[in-house]
Amino acid sequence: MAEVHRTFVYWRISCTASPRVGESGGANDVRILLVEDSAIERRQIGAYLREWGLDFQAVDNGTEAWSILQSPDAPNLALLDWVVPGVEGIELCRKIRALGINGTYTYTVMLTAKDRKCDLLTAMEAGADDYLAKPVDPSELRARILVGKRILDLQQSLRFAATHDFLTKLLNRAEILASLKRELARSERDGKPVAVIMADVDHFKRINDSLGHAAGDSVLKELAQRLQSDLRPYDLAGRYGGEEFLLLLPNCGLQTALRRANEIRTLVGRDMIVSASANVPVTASMGVTASNPAQDWTIEDLLQQADSALYHAKQSGRNCVRAFSAATNPIVRV
Repeated sequence: MAEVHRTFVYWRISCTASPRVGESGGANDVRILLVEDSAIERRQIGAYLREWGLDFQAVDNGTEAWSILQSPDAPNLALLDWVVPGVEGIELCRKIRALGINGTYTYTVMLTAKDRKCDLLTAMEAGADDYLAKPVDPSELRARILVGKRILDLQQSLRFAATHDFLTKLLNRAEILASLKRELARSERDGKPVAVIMADVDHFKRINDSLGHAAGDSVLKELAQRLQSDLRPYDLAGRYGGEEFLLLLPNCGLQTALRRANEIRTLVGRDMIVSASANVPVTASMGVTASNPAQDWTIEDLLQQADSALYHAKQSGRNCVRAFSAATNPIVRV
C-alpha cells in the first residue's frame, strides 16, 4: 500500500477491540502524542496504539509537536523521537518541563536508536521520564505506557488533593483565590467584567448545635453540589472558609450576576437537605460584586465588596441577595 504523507494524523478508537492497555491498568484515558519523522516507524507504532484502543496524534516534526503540546487540551503522554526536523526531541523535553511549571504535566518517553549510557543520561537530564530503544518492541512500549498512566493518575490525584476541599470537592480557599487572580487579570486584559458571588449558609451554627456536625457536613456537601449545578462550564466554585463559598462568573456584569445569584439562591433553598438524622431546610445569603475594567480594583477590593454586600444580606433578614455598586451607592437592594 502506498504511504499517505500527512504531517498530522488523529485516531479516536472505541475500546471494544481485543487486548487493551486499559484492561489491566485503565489507560484508555491517556492521550498520546507520537513525534516520529520516519513514516515506517510512525505507521508501525501507530498500529500498536490503535490496536490497544488508545487516543493518539502523530506528527513528523518537532515544531508541530510543540504547537500541539501548548494547546489547552494537549496530550498528556509524549513519545518523542530523538532526531526529528524542527525542534528535536531533546529540546522538546526541555520545553515540556518548562511548560510544566504552570501546573501541567506531560509524561515523556524518548524513542531512539542511541544506546550509550551517556545518551540515556542526556535524555533524563533533559526531562524525559523513560527511554525506549528503536526498533520499538510492542511489549516494552505497552509497559512504558502503563507506567506513564500510573504516574499521570498519581499526579492528577495529588493535584486534586492540593487544589480541592476535602469535604465539598469544590476548589479550596487557596485555589479559588488563585483563580480569582487569574480571572481578574483576564478581565483587565479583555476589558470584560468578572462577577464574584459570596454565599453564606444561613444559621449554620444552629444546624451543627441541634443536629450535630455530621448533619452539618451533609448540608455543606449537598449545598456545594447545588451551588455549582447551575453554573456554566467555565464558572468556578470554591469553599472560601467554614460555611462561606465563592462563585466566580467570568464575562458577567453586575446585573446579570444579580439575576444568576437569585436563581442559585432559589435552587439552594428549594428542597430540604436529607441527612442521617433529619431533613434540614437550608437557605443562603449572598453578596455580589463585579469588576470594572475602568477601575483599578484588586482582589482584596472585590472580596471586601462582596463581603460588605453579604453583610447587608444578613442584616436584611437572610435568604436574599445584595449587590455592591460603586457607581451609585455602596449597596443596591434586589
